[in-house]
Amino acid sequence: MSLIAFHKPYGVLSQFTPDGSPNRTLAEFRFPPRVYPLGRLDADSEGLLLLSDEAGLNHRLLDPEAGHLRTYWVQVERIPEAPALRALENGLLIQGHRTRPARAWKLDPQPEMAPRNPPIRYRKSVPDCWIAIELCEGKNRQVRRMTAAVGHPTLRLVRQRIGSLDLGNLPAGQWRELSAAERRQVFGHPALPGR
Repeated sequence: MSLIAFHKPYGVLSQFTPDGSPNRTLAEFRFPPRVYPLGRLDADSEGLLLLSDEAGLNHRLLDPEAGHLRTYWVQVERIPEAPALRALENGLLIQGHRTRPARAWKLDPQPEMAPRNPPIRYRKSVPDCWIAIELCEGKNRQVRRMTAAVGHPTLRLVRQRIGSLDLGNLPAGQWRELSAAERRQVFGHPALPGR
């Protein structure tokens, strides 16, 4: 049984079979046989993706009632002020669903991220900012919809942490098997206090 941390690059599907799009699939990264992704990241999102050959882990990790936290670093248009961050934290009504309470904050200092290929759109007259959002649910394109709802569209999205397991310095496109201690970091992290 294995649990693998993979730094999913931009433009890669969280699946092994093509979907007719020009995006690459997980098949090109030479994972061990019979592993499957636990959850997903959209093709235009990057960062930590877990894979395993162990039955039942997908439900255990993704059930919102289990409260497994996921932290995303999000590059957004303009500089969010306190009211926008509070709105992200308190929950928003998106497509008929109220998001669960979360944590949101400006990253200080702003992270130095490797350039993305293709690069994000850049507008000289519109500043951008990296924020962090920590949540315990993952509806389709939820983070992007949340930031758009508070007037700060997402330019780049990187999942940085699952539980207390951090992406660290794992290069994009690389993967490694997790140790028993790292596995506990994924599954042993408590939910947001009071939420």
